[in-house]
Amino acid sequence: MYYKDRAEAGQKLAEALKAYQNRDDVIVLGLARGGVIIAAEIGRALSLPFDLIMVRKIGAPSNPELAIGAITESGKGFFNEELIHALNVPQDYLEAAIQSEQALAQKRLALYRKNRSPPELKGKRVILVDDGIATGATMIAAVRSTRERGAKEVVIAIPVAPPDTLKRMESVADELICLFSTDDFQGISQFYAIFPQIEDDEIIKLLE
Repeated sequence: MYYKDRAEAGQKLAEALKAYQNRDDVIVLGLARGGVIIAAEIGRALSLPFDLIMVRKIGAPSNPELAIGAITESGKGFFNEELIHALNVPQDYLEAAIQSEQALAQKRLALYRKNRSPPELKGKRVILVDDGIATGATMIAAVRSTRERGAKEVVIAIPVAPPDTLKRMESVADELICLFSTDDFQGISQFYAIFPQIEDDEIIKLLE
C-alpha cells in the first residue's frame, strides 16, 4: 500500500477512526511536524479538535538518523537503554543532546502556538498520530507525555510501521491502529509518492 501524500493517509486513517467522530471527550494530536498534517485531516473529517505534540529525536553519535531516544519540550521522554549501552553512548553526549533538543522543542512550540495555551488533556481520549513509525522512540515519548498530562486513554493511529515496532507500540497504547505493516521497511518516505519537508508556516496555518 502506498499513499499519495500525508493528506491522503490522514483521510484513510479517519475512516478507521470513525467510532470517535463528534466525541466531545476526544482530541487528536499530531507529532510535529509530519503528524500535524495527518491530525488536521482526521480532525476535519471527524469533527474533532486537533493540535500538536512536540517530540524531538535523540540520534546516535555516529548516526543521527538512528534514534536512541526522544524527548518532549519538558526534557522527559523515552530512552532505549539497550541500544545506548550497545553503542556505548557517553553520558555527556546524552546530556548535551537532551539540552539542545529540548531548547529546539521549546522554540518550535512557541513559534507554532504563538500565545495559545496547550490543549487540556486531563480526562480526554487522545489520538496520537504521525505519518509513520520507524523505531517508535518519538511515539513512546509522546505517549508518556500525554499520560503525564492526564489523558484517560491513548490511541495510536498511523499509516505504516514495521511489525516489530508495532509489537512495541501494543504495550504502550490502549488502542493501536495501523493501516499497513511490512518487514520490507527502509523508511517512512518509501510509502508515499509525495513526501516533502513540512515548513513551519504550514504548521502555523493549520493550527490557526
